[in-house]
Amino acid sequence: MTRILGLLALLLAADAPAVEVSPDTVVAFLGDQGLNAGSQAVLRLVRDAGTDLVVHAGDLDYRNDADAWDGMISAALGADFPYLVAIGNHDTHAWPAYTEKLEARLARTPELQCTGTPGITQACTFRGLQVLLSGVGVRNTGGKPAHEAWLEAQLAPSDHRWRICTWHKNMTAMQTGRKPNETGWGVYETCRRHGALITTGHEHAYSRTHLVTAFQDPVQADPAAPLVVRDGATVGWVSGIGGSSVRDQHRDDPHWASIWTKDQGAAPGALICTFAPRGQVDRADCVFKDVKGRDLDTFTLTRSLD
Repeated sequence: MTRILGLLALLLAADAPAVEVSPDTVVAFLGDQGLNAGSQAVLRLVRDAGTDLVVHAGDLDYRNDADAWDGMISAALGADFPYLVAIGNHDTHAWPAYTEKLEARLARTPELQCTGTPGITQACTFRGLQVLLSGVGVRNTGGKPAHEAWLEAQLAPSDHRWRICTWHKNMTAMQTGRKPNETGWGVYETCRRHGALITTGHEHAYSRTHLVTAFQDPVQADPAAPLVVRDGATVGWVSGIGGSSVRDQHRDDPHWASIWTKDQGAAPGALICTFAPRGQVDRADCVFKDVKGRDLDTFTLTRSLD
């Protein structure tokens, strides 16, 4: 029934103009942050990059200290800075306290509009960008298929050109460490079918795929394909070195276009993407920056509606 409703919504919206992102909207993607000097350095990097919005893929301070964590964000970025979080496994114990902080911040940031349960099934828009935050693998109320169905219900009728799916945990093939399969492929496939970018954390490393046309075992990705995101093809990344630690590499799957772990000498950092640069609405320029001042991965995405 969900799939049928989604197809009907697509037919009804077929002639609707796309919702475009405001020119030069800068978004930082990070996860696995901590509450230390490295975490603070990453936030300064985010600030100095001119970031307008942070999308945080879970695991905040590892201390269950919502006051200290929110205070760190406010000290670096401001008390009214737009900040979105998908729940991580290290956030569950104090999630009500984190939720209170996030909802208070949301109330102070009118450009950011959200519905749903914060960090678990939360749909947000910011300057024409659609961001979906799922707790799949961490909070599986209704089971993992419920998160897949929720994502489908948000994406099927969407007329936003740029859509982002984020959750904390991964499938084993979608990280470079030793994490087990924890989310199921359904959420990945749902977001791919609708041309949504996928950002996760959990593994304390950075990795970014080639263009993916199917999430299976193995993942199907074309190293030679230009990064033209469309319905049925997308790009995903793990941005999990937000300050807590940097881990060793244990996997080297062919679908990865870029890998930065302790083995490569990676330092904490964040992926910074500028959407609609200079008004080019179908383009996003991205760079993973670390606190040593290095640009470790630079790439350009195109979002086709064809």
